[in-house]
Amino acid sequence: MSAIQACQQDGTPFDLETEILTAKGARKWVRVSAEAERHADGSITRVQGAFQDITDQKHLEQQYLRAQRMESIGTLASGIAHDLNNVLAPILLSIGLLQEDEHEAERLETLGTIEASAKRGAAMVSRLLSFARGADGRREDVQLPPLVRDLATIVRDTFPKNIAFEDRLSPDLWALQADATQLHQVLLNLSVNARDAMPAGGQITLTAKNIVIDESYAALNIDARSGRYVTIAVEDTGTGISKEIIDKIFDPFFTTKEMGKGTGLGLATSMAIVTGHQGFMRVYSNPQTGTRFEVYLPAHTTRAKRASAVTAVVHPRGQGEMVLVVDDEAGIREIARRTLEAFGYRVLLAGDGAEAVALYVQHQADIAVVLTDMMMPLMDGTATIRELVRLNPRVRIVATSGLAADANAAGAADARVLYFLPKPYTAETLLTAIRAALPPLPGRGSEH
Repeated sequence: MSAIQACQQDGTPFDLETEILTAKGARKWVRVSAEAERHADGSITRVQGAFQDITDQKHLEQQYLRAQRMESIGTLASGIAHDLNNVLAPILLSIGLLQEDEHEAERLETLGTIEASAKRGAAMVSRLLSFARGADGRREDVQLPPLVRDLATIVRDTFPKNIAFEDRLSPDLWALQADATQLHQVLLNLSVNARDAMPAGGQITLTAKNIVIDESYAALNIDARSGRYVTIAVEDTGTGISKEIIDKIFDPFFTTKEMGKGTGLGLATSMAIVTGHQGFMRVYSNPQTGTRFEVYLPAHTTRAKRASAVTAVVHPRGQGEMVLVVDDEAGIREIARRTLEAFGYRVLLAGDGAEAVALYVQHQADIAVVLTDMMMPLMDGTATIRELVRLNPRVRIVATSGLAADANAAGAADARVLYFLPKPYTAETLLTAIRAALPPLPGRGSEH
C-alpha cells in the first residue's frame, strides 16, 4: 500500500478504510492506522499501527443507504402511481367494449389475457406503493397452481419463441397465506431474469413441491425455521452468475444489464416480498449450466396439523454402514455427519474429490455408499465418480447438487449413481437417499 510505503519512508501517519480478501476468500472491511517511531536523531526506527475489522459497521451503513434509497423510491412511486393508473384505466375500459362485440374464441382469449395483465398492473402499482411505504400486503389463502398457470400464459405469449417454459407442480401442494399479487410478481421477476440470461434461447423450468424443514437444515440457514414449507424453484439454462457478483445480486440497484435495460430492483423487491412472508430465498448458479432460484414459503396449516405431520415422519435408520460424505462446504459436511451418525451410520468426510479418492483407497472395504456433491473445485463430482468407479466398478454412489441439471451429469458419469439428491436436503430426504442406495436389509424388500 502506498500509505504504508510513505509512512516507512518519511513518517507520514495514515488512517484509512479498505476492503481486503482473507486467506479463506472472504471479503472484509478494515480500518488501518499507523504512525512512525523515530530515534532522537529523527530517523525512523519502525512503523506501528493497528487493523480493526469494521465489516459489520460497513454493512450497517449500506443498509442505512439502502433504506434511504427505498424511501426515495416510495416518494417517486407516490408521484407516478396516479398517472400510471390513468394510463391503465382506458385499457381496461376499452377491453370491456371490445369483448361486447367479439365472438371469436381465440380473440376473446387474447382480450382476456390483456385484461388480466392490465388488472395485475394496476394491482402491482398499488402493492408496490404500499410496499415502498412499508405497509404489508393483504394476506389470504392462495393456491399456487392457478398463479403458475397464469404465469405460464404470460411467458408463452410474451417471451421469445426460442425460450421454452415447463412447470412441474406436485399434485398435493399445500396452501399459502400470501398476497397473490406480490407472489405473482416474485415469480414473474425470476422468470424475466431467466429470460434475460438466455439471449440465444433455452429452457425455463418452474417446479413446486412440499417440504418439511427439520432442525438440521434450519441450523444451517439463519432465515429458516423448522416446519412445513412450499418450495418454488425457477431454473434456467442461461449464462449463470459468477462467484464474484452472486453475493450482490439481491442488493437494490445492482444490475449487470446495460443502461436502460434493468433497474436492479427486481431481485431486491422479490427478496423483500419473500422475507415479508416469513420465507427465504436461495440461489445456485454455474456459469456453464445456468441458475436456479429457490423460494421457500411457510405452508398455511394449523399448528396441530403441523405437529402431527412432523412427528409422523419415521426416518430410515442405518445398521452401522459407513458413508463417505464428499462436499466442499464444511457446514454441509458437518450437519450430514451429525445426521447420519444419529441414525446409525458411520461417516468419513472429504472436502473435495481428490481427498475422497484417497480416503476410498484406504477404506474401500468398509465404505458402503458415497455421497458426493457434483460442483466442487479442483476435482468435481463427475471426475470423482469416474475415478471411484475405476477403483471399484461396484461402488454405490448418491450424487447431490443445487442444480437439477447436474442430475443428468451424474447419470451420464456412470450408472453406479443410484440416487440423485437435490440440495437443499433435509434429514428425511438424506436418510431416504442413503437407504435407497444400499442393498435391501435382510428380510425386507427394496426400500427405494
